[in-house]
Amino acid sequence: MTGVGVGPGDPELLTLRAVRVLAEADVVFVPVLDRLAASPGRAETTVAGHVAADRLHRLPFALDDRGGVTRRRERAWDAAARAVVGAVDGGARALAFATIGDPNVYSTFGYLAQTVRALRPSVEVRTVPGITAMQELSARSGVPLCEGREPLTLLPATAGLALFADALAGPGTVVAYKGWRRHADLVAELRRQDRLGEAVLGRGLGLPGERVGPVELAGDDLPYLSTLLVPARRDRRGGKL
Repeated sequence: MTGVGVGPGDPELLTLRAVRVLAEADVVFVPVLDRLAASPGRAETTVAGHVAADRLHRLPFALDDRGGVTRRRERAWDAAARAVVGAVDGGARALAFATIGDPNVYSTFGYLAQTVRALRPSVEVRTVPGITAMQELSARSGVPLCEGREPLTLLPATAGLALFADALAGPGTVVAYKGWRRHADLVAELRRQDRLGEAVLGRGLGLPGERVGPVELAGDDLPYLSTLLVPARRDRRGGKL
């Protein structure tokens, strides 16, 4: 089973390796909130042009649960793993799981892989790296992620404001995922540390209607998968070498 990173949402950002693995897979699993939902999830939409519909299989996950290991999440992981094992037992030899971004960066794939290994230790698990939202936001905004000796801190806003505040006070670039309901608190901390002016916000990256720009222009429609980029303070070219 291979976890395939498919980027932030733009089908053109899939790597050649990702396209090849998806094309060779007997079954391509995609995470969704509801198997019977009329609208496909972001991963499914992203790979639709590369995978025939009859090879796509939806796996429902509790993607909208707020923090912690809930019983609903555990049931979803278990059910998804059973579906993967069922495909293996049914004769499938090449299985892929398409995940937004990178399968090793805040991805549901890790929980699925762990559960599949517990059920079928013989199943080999691999990953194909994908372009992350922070890389796409950096490219779209023209703001480098890190230079010279600058550290780069990536964190989910769900980890709490204190972690975000500590990272901002440091010497490097800070990227926050999953701002959503915590956006007002993040903006307040940016103002407190006088970092609002250089911060960039990306909404719906890679999707129709995506928006990239100053953080203060964000309204109440901020999606869950939003990306906030706060570059390190840079006073001159090559100053951090």
